[in-house]
Amino acid sequence: MKYIFVTGGVLSGIGKWISAASIGTLMEMSGYRVSIQKLDGYLNVDPGTMSPFEHGEVFVTDDGAETDLDLGHYERFIDEPLNTHSSYSAGKLYQEILNRERDGQYLGKTVQIIPHMTNLVKEKIRKAAELSECDIMIVEIGGTVGDMENEFYVEAARQMRFELGAENVQFFHVTLLPYIAASKELKTKPTQSAIRDLRSRGIQADFIILRADAEIPAEICEKVSLFCDVSVERVIPAPTLDSIYRVPVEFAKTSLASELQKRLGLAVKTPDLSDWEELVNRMKHTTEELHIAMVGKYNNLEDAYISVVEAIKSAAYHQSVKPVIHWIDAEDIERNGTDAILHDMDAVLVPGGFGNRGIEGKILAAQYAREHKVPYLGLCLGSQIMAIEFARNVCGLAGANSEEFDEQAVHKIVHFMADQKTIRQKGGTMRLGAYPCIIQPKTLAYEAYLTPTFSTRGEGEKSPLLHVMEKGQGDEVIISERHRHRYEFNNRYRELLESKGFIISGTSPDGELVEIVELRDHPCMIAAQFHPEFKSRPNRPHPLFDIWIRRMKGAGWSK
Repeated sequence: MKYIFVTGGVLSGIGKWISAASIGTLMEMSGYRVSIQKLDGYLNVDPGTMSPFEHGEVFVTDDGAETDLDLGHYERFIDEPLNTHSSYSAGKLYQEILNRERDGQYLGKTVQIIPHMTNLVKEKIRKAAELSECDIMIVEIGGTVGDMENEFYVEAARQMRFELGAENVQFFHVTLLPYIAASKELKTKPTQSAIRDLRSRGIQADFIILRADAEIPAEICEKVSLFCDVSVERVIPAPTLDSIYRVPVEFAKTSLASELQKRLGLAVKTPDLSDWEELVNRMKHTTEELHIAMVGKYNNLEDAYISVVEAIKSAAYHQSVKPVIHWIDAEDIERNGTDAILHDMDAVLVPGGFGNRGIEGKILAAQYAREHKVPYLGLCLGSQIMAIEFARNVCGLAGANSEEFDEQAVHKIVHFMADQKTIRQKGGTMRLGAYPCIIQPKTLAYEAYLTPTFSTRGEGEKSPLLHVMEKGQGDEVIISERHRHRYEFNNRYRELLESKGFIISGTSPDGELVEIVELRDHPCMIAAQFHPEFKSRPNRPHPLFDIWIRRMKGAGWSK
């Protein structure tokens, strides 16, 4: 087993995740199996109860872990499913240490950061690597070297290098080259200081990734090499690019892959990035635009919907169109109405969320999409919004609502799941992770999932029906998708809504839980109780996003 640690210097938010993900991509495209783990310093047990304004999106894995949004990027880049062992916070580790102490597992010893916490970190890294059956385990340590909350992670990494040797453990340090506008030059002193900080903790970087908002000349790399004692072949320039998907392509032009393989004692293989190059080329030359209204409530932070954004891009560029996302605050619709805001939009998307702020604006957006035949895609909450709007304005159920927003509503179209009624603890208690869904034939959802969305590389190596688990009875199709919710469609209203043109095209295997809904006589009004965005990939769009974009272009629709 080979291990790669990615750390950051100078400041946080410098691009460690994109570096880790791109390194993983190069190794995957070289024929090695890669997994990635994220170690965070915050004391929350996981991001599940954190506001999106605090930490961005909560990414959910198949096994139901609520994780850092970086895991979404990792999955999209290396195209390998991650799990609960792929994400640890300091809070989660401290909780386990204290539980072990209370259980008497330390036999009366004084429990300390070293060796107990560092041993636990090493245990979690090794376990994640073992369970993933990977060849290379990449570990990103969040924050910046020198942060008090992350010191034990860095120490655990140092110990692993000591125990396993440099041929099995390599260190990448990502640092900043600030650009001084007055003198028009990049400065290397912060990078030199960051390397000294790392050395003071017993670690010599094997590779340095230089981040800058300007082109990085060769002489800068040579200077960093000399002063930081790292071969110039292992000083990797990483200027800011116009797309994150260009990063693996640009890294492949350097000696990173070959140098890393040599230092890890692996056979040197050239990564095949033709799939990525095709994607980048398509993004560069696509000119036709589609204007999409993202009607949400966390619009001040794009990271709150980052998987949705990337899923839109994947589906759009797959159809050779450029998505222009308009961030619409649902409360603006409540104040100003839909016509002034949505009249120029080609499509409407209502993403997931919690709480009642902006709900009426989202319902108005769904009504506009239905009445004006504008393609609509609802994700989790967006499916509940679609059902509530239909119940109110088509079925005539005045005041129809969700129990989440109005506990006294006469018509609770969406209600609390039965197994959630006695749960009071907030963290990790929702319906989380992958669950099967049966899709009915002769529906839009069925068409979506049975339409190939592979890329050129995928034709040979990936099933075009990757999202389909198996065939069910007759023509039914069974899929698996990831969930994160507490509320469900109320089956008391099922017959009424269906009689008016509301189609329930996907359910749980027992037929009790509504998973996918759509409308009859509409180009594309479809929504899912699950989060399809979590399974979208850059070169393989998710079927629901794909058909939404295709219908947006006008393909395959006739009244």
